[in-house]
Amino acid sequence: MNAATSPAPAPRRARVRAPELIGKGGWINTGGKDLTLADFRGRTLILDFWTFCCVNCLHVLDELRELEEKHRDTTVVIGVHSPKFVHEAEHQAVVDAVERYGVHHPVLDDPELATWKQYAVRAWPTLVVIDPEGYVVAQHAGEGHVHAIERLVEQLEAEHQAKGTLRRGDGPYVPPEPVATDLRFPGKALRLPSGRFLVSDSTRHQLVELEPDGETVVRRIGDGDFREPQGLALLPSGKVIVADTVNHALRTVDPATGVIERVAGTGRQWWQGAPTSGPALEVDLSSPWDVAWWQGRVWIAMAGVHQLWTYDPETGTVEVAAGTTNEGLVDGPAAEAWFAQPSGLAAAGDRLWIADSETSALRWIDTGGAVHSAVGTGLFDFGHRDGNAGQALLQHPLGVTALPDGSVAVSDTYNHALRRYDPATGEVTTLATDLREPSGAVLDGEEIVVVESARHRLTRLRLPEESVRVEGVAHRTQRAATEVAPGTLRLDVVFQAPEGQKLDTRYGPSTRLLVSSTPPELLAGGGGAGTDLFRELELDPAVTEGVLHVSAMAASCDDPAGGTSRSETGGEYPACHVHQQDWGVPLRVTGDGVSRLPLVLAGMDGA
Repeated sequence: MNAATSPAPAPRRARVRAPELIGKGGWINTGGKDLTLADFRGRTLILDFWTFCCVNCLHVLDELRELEEKHRDTTVVIGVHSPKFVHEAEHQAVVDAVERYGVHHPVLDDPELATWKQYAVRAWPTLVVIDPEGYVVAQHAGEGHVHAIERLVEQLEAEHQAKGTLRRGDGPYVPPEPVATDLRFPGKALRLPSGRFLVSDSTRHQLVELEPDGETVVRRIGDGDFREPQGLALLPSGKVIVADTVNHALRTVDPATGVIERVAGTGRQWWQGAPTSGPALEVDLSSPWDVAWWQGRVWIAMAGVHQLWTYDPETGTVEVAAGTTNEGLVDGPAAEAWFAQPSGLAAAGDRLWIADSETSALRWIDTGGAVHSAVGTGLFDFGHRDGNAGQALLQHPLGVTALPDGSVAVSDTYNHALRRYDPATGEVTTLATDLREPSGAVLDGEEIVVVESARHRLTRLRLPEESVRVEGVAHRTQRAATEVAPGTLRLDVVFQAPEGQKLDTRYGPSTRLLVSSTPPELLAGGGGAGTDLFRELELDPAVTEGVLHVSAMAASCDDPAGGTSRSETGGEYPACHVHQQDWGVPLRVTGDGVSRLPLVLAGMDGA
């Protein structure tokens, strides 16, 4: 094509200089050194905005590990910890989480969300890529973007190697000194028929069997078999089933022999569009956090996709039992209910109790499949308040234990407390405080043995006849609200398939958008599901503030025109990818607010 007929080149988008990294909590994993952007000049920098309550953030930590290792001499990952819950703003809690989840890069503790605001982040997790000259070149919200980021990293390496602006070398990560303890951030515990305890020693990727005193180690089980195991349940066969959380699997352990067997999950994380039922060893799972034997099946708290699943040992099959994969608190029939990282289960007769962590809720499902909420109202309300269940507050509970009188004990993790809910009276009381991130508990006669995860131990408490009531404290997530104009609000979810990919339209629409609000009255129109990534929303003028819940998904496949993937047999076979993100956007309706709300689902050059 000659110059006369060539199209004009696309205008270059203005480059944006990356804002400085600031946070009152200081730096972790740097040996005490404070870092600035200047320390990373000549390196590609990936900022991972995360918070340790968020299972999607934990997924991204795992996604980044291979990239970190492969490009360690040119690329540095920096975690920017941006808290949702009050407890997550405590510096020691962030230090603990960095060790608990094996974060092997520097982390900036930003309790006041200063850097979050500077980079206009709207969702956990979000990844921002900064080039070796200090300019923002991409921003990705949600999981599943590491394949696109690695391609960008490789392009930046080549570009800046040629320009002479690439600096190779070791990164700034300094590992903490190891601490000798028998347990390290244990997750859950089970009392065996022998009277001994089996504990998931999550950070050391093992199970530990303890004597009835809860302290003396009998043996360790698992050498490379588990990755951050959590929930444990005793099966009628006498075997123990284990939620092998980061391996996205269930395994059984024979206490008599120590033999370990994978019984469900493939080791791959479940993504939208994958099968949700079938032979257990052929169906992907997503961060199973707890397990319980109820109604002749193993029930699974599938935290990674906000659902309950079941596993049937007789047929060797799994299936979804409750939840839609949308994150939130919605009761009703199992197929329509919403959960938010269910993390604890306890069977009690005709009820299965659920610690629904991200909604700070205690919930239950009945034998007819209906989901109910006992305590908790939604994603953004939490605290420590006793009293009637309708007014009581929890803060990110991870465990629930059925008590002999029909009540339940809740491991109220971020309140460092053990709470009790009595269905007969509808009252919530506090059994014990001054625990440290309790994540589960198990009965032992007239005592309850609590897993004090952040104190690396089991703590034995006597169940009191009367509970101690505490002074109430309530919180709301302290994120700056987006000020919007009354009337019509244009919602745009911005998605651009990564370079070398195109939208996957082989089986119909490649995108999905679901919109709702808290309170529901905030939206007078425009809610519900659709396939377009834009929506005209009508705001009720009588409601001045609330939270907009947005769930978006887009599917893309490698574009043969930009380079063909090939299968192991040598034929053309495009690799396909799912991009998904949920947002909870606080809104405040004001006369001078904006009339358009853009949310970025995938990376954009110069974002």
